[in-house]
Amino acid sequence: MFFRSRSLPIGSRSQGLRGLMNYGLSCCVNALLQSFSATWELVDLLEGWDPVDKESVPLYLREVLLAMQSDQSQPAPHQDFLHCLDRNYIRIHVQQDADEVFLSILNLIQQQMSDKVLAQEIQSLYKVTVETYLQCIECTYIKTGTSFLLSLPMHIRESHNSLEGCIRLFFELQELRDGDKCYCARCGEKKPSKQGFKLISLPPVLCLHLKRFRNSRGYTRKLYCKVTFPETLNISEILTVEALSESYVQSDSQYSLCAVIVHSGDAMFGHYTAYVRHKDQSWYYANDSFVRQVSWKEVQNTYGGSQREDTAYMLLYRQTPEGSNKSGPQADGAKGIKSGDWRP
Repeated sequence: MFFRSRSLPIGSRSQGLRGLMNYGLSCCVNALLQSFSATWELVDLLEGWDPVDKESVPLYLREVLLAMQSDQSQPAPHQDFLHCLDRNYIRIHVQQDADEVFLSILNLIQQQMSDKVLAQEIQSLYKVTVETYLQCIECTYIKTGTSFLLSLPMHIRESHNSLEGCIRLFFELQELRDGDKCYCARCGEKKPSKQGFKLISLPPVLCLHLKRFRNSRGYTRKLYCKVTFPETLNISEILTVEALSESYVQSDSQYSLCAVIVHSGDAMFGHYTAYVRHKDQSWYYANDSFVRQVSWKEVQNTYGGSQREDTAYMLLYRQTPEGSNKSGPQADGAKGIKSGDWRP
């Protein structure tokens, strides 16, 4: 998908929020930086880091996030960060997908940060640990593994959607038949199966990616359909027992929305902006260097439903302070299976 920037006045800071200049097509990175800046758990970790790294993504990310916290009236400098991303194949002046860049930045932190303990802490802020589940329908054997995701992809229908319904759909088991059948070790051949994810543990910051782009026969189009989402979210009220793994780690499942990455335009030409929630609980809108305070009602205008509307593309929810549980099983690689077994 492709994005172009809007020309807006350079008013840069509002109540502790600093804007960012749009260098070419940097609106995608700008919106993500606003969401990172609103994730004060991440800012605190990076601020307490004494870096020995040179020319690394985490080093320049630290610099720009700390600059965004400072009390200056001009846009925060972030060209060094953009050039560092470019050296790591997240190209300047190339239209990017926000979810892909988000995951790339988190993976580059893991690869380049010399303090591996801190790198794991940063990853754990976003890590949703899941059980991969595959059951043979005929003999009922079950194969499981442990994996993790740093953002949950939310499939949306071409009609009205709710975020709660999208989350339930993500954890529903899907039947695989005909050409999609999977190999069963007990039966010794491919059999109809049920496949999906079961939840093991929740992270302090839950990232949800609304999959608004569809690819068909080499053509990409955007879905403008309405997706409602709440300001507060309780996962335990959304998921059934069947969606939870036997290894489920009990934690506070109450979340508050802290950032919304917004896409405007179509699949070929568009622009990214962000709504972020400040520590004072006020909402702010950041469109590159232009920042202003807004109401929750304005954030709700990103639900979608019209081709002329801005649409929410990524949602970041923060676990309530009394439920910030960072414990739970750890996985070894992003979206990778850690272990597997068969059980009746």
